Amino acid sequence: MAMRWKNTLKDHHVTDEAVYLNRRQIMGGAAAGLGLGSIMGSAVQAQETLEPNPYEDITQYNNYYEFGTGKTDPAQNAHTLTTEPWSVKIDGMVDKPGDYAFEDIMAAMTIEDRLYRFRCVEAWSMVIPWNGFELADLLDMAGVQSGAKYVAFETALRPDEMPGVRFPVLDWPYVEGLRLDEAVHPLTIMATGIYGKDIPNQNGAPLRLVVPWKYGFKSIKSIVRITLTDKEPPTSWNKANAREYGFYSNVNPTVDHPRWSQASERVIGGGLFSKRQPTLMFNGYEEEVADLYDGMDLSKFI
Repeated sequence: MAMRWKNTLKDHHVTDEAVYLNRRQIMGGAAAGLGLGSIMGSAVQAQETLEPNPYEDITQYNNYYEFGTGKTDPAQNAHTLTTEPWSVKIDGMVDKPGDYAFEDIMAAMTIEDRLYRFRCVEAWSMVIPWNGFELADLLDMAGVQSGAKYVAFETALRPDEMPGVRFPVLDWPYVEGLRLDEAVHPLTIMATGIYGKDIPNQNGAPLRLVVPWKYGFKSIKSIVRITLTDKEPPTSWNKANAREYGFYSNVNPTVDHPRWSQASERVIGGGLFSKRQPTLMFNGYEEEVADLYDGMDLSKFI
């Protein structure tokens, strides 16, 4: 059932990692000889072509509070997470509830490449070449029962392996949720890799959600449980501060977060003096997903 969505970001936008690393070496030499103006020019050009961020940026600038609240904490601390064996409990309103081994899931899915914009509510962004499969296919495998309206997700909670959960930053375990129609939308994937490599622990190994038209915190990492339900499930940031974090959390440049304007974004890797770029409605996926919210007041349903 995969490959139902046609990626509008073309294949030539994806830079092979080997080519990218070689380019970095060339740029490094050029920067030393040509000065700051050349560096800025290259950064602006990269933004215009939506070039994916380098592997280093994607894997070393993260929010994953179970391993610390600093952006570099996850990359430093997440090596303690054991990802083999791994299983996902799928329960609630499904025909075939149970604990699904990660290997069995992967054997049944078709892995594909997806180049998606990624937008954090903190007003920074990246472009990430994910590998993964459509969540709809996993839900089909479990058999969604009629009457189910929402999908709830839960992250692993392992205090011995996750030093960040010693601190009550959030009500652990991290939980998230989607409406069923959002969950089965062809854009919604379960990511298992980046740049063709297994997804690193700090990015949510071995299995994470990616919903590209929503703020990044909706894309829950290291999933251990998926529950189909007829009631809107609780979500971690909404429980922590409902005024600042709604259930939907769609990228919306017209509705500011109390602490961050959402009108524009800082592109990670754009350079120290690069300009912020305007944020797009639904993170640029308006044509694909706007109809999911027909009739809803998007200033109210944040």
